[in-house]
Amino acid sequence: MDIRTLELFRHLAGTLHFARTSRACHITPSALTRTVQRLEGQMGEPLFLRDNRSVELTSAGLALKRYADDVLQRWDRLQAELSEDQALGGELSLFCSVTAAYSILPGLISQYRRIHPGVHIRLETGDPARSLAHLANRDADVVIAARPDALPREVAFLEMAKTPLVFISARQYPNVAVFRDGRLDWEQTPMILADSGLSREQMDLWFARNQVVPKVHSRVAGHEAIIALVNLGFGIGLVPELVLSQSTLAGRMVIMKNMPVLPPYRIGLCTRKTRLGNPRVQALWEMASGR
Repeated sequence: MDIRTLELFRHLAGTLHFARTSRACHITPSALTRTVQRLEGQMGEPLFLRDNRSVELTSAGLALKRYADDVLQRWDRLQAELSEDQALGGELSLFCSVTAAYSILPGLISQYRRIHPGVHIRLETGDPARSLAHLANRDADVVIAARPDALPREVAFLEMAKTPLVFISARQYPNVAVFRDGRLDWEQTPMILADSGLSREQMDLWFARNQVVPKVHSRVAGHEAIIALVNLGFGIGLVPELVLSQSTLAGRMVIMKNMPVLPPYRIGLCTRKTRLGNPRVQALWEMASGR
């Protein structure tokens, strides 16, 4: 039972999804299945309950997960001790939105590469609403995410930027927004909403508090997609100002006035607290915090 096997098992125990783990860990589904079968042979008991719809850990699987967490944490600490007088190596996996890759990461990654050239940085971009899920599923060591109101206990957060949420409309489609007595008519104005994430939660909360039933044109993944649909005249949208400022369509947008004021986004690095002992993650964390 080697470290790589334990890492594969722990990842699968987090995702409970064979295809997702095989993609994230760069292993074929058949090879992952054989790894699990070998582990089950060594344990003498099944580790997962599988059917066509779901995967669950058995009691033996839960016990092995606790063991794997302990061993891998010890392995990280050992690597940290051994690397004190040596150059860092290995892989550091990051997940963030395209906007974060433009605006937050460049300086940090440039400095990290200069100081730790032996570390291979694997960067994946996608919907920021999925950032914390990537962390929970162990698809990434570190993610860039907006801090939710209730941060999971196991997640460490380091703030790097703060940005307000702004309502936008397309400059070339001024009549999309319908006003009545100087106020936006929510029932007549189509909205492009995020499919999930913090901005969607805050907007839904405002609608509920003010007993507003909006006219929703569509729900999309990612703020960049909201800007694209607003630009095409399909409705108004709500996005972080940082995302708007980095968009190639920013000049075609209008930030709407006299709109609800929602809490700003606090954007930062997130990692599992247990990963702060990993020398590659620790180096990034200390660099980002200015230590």
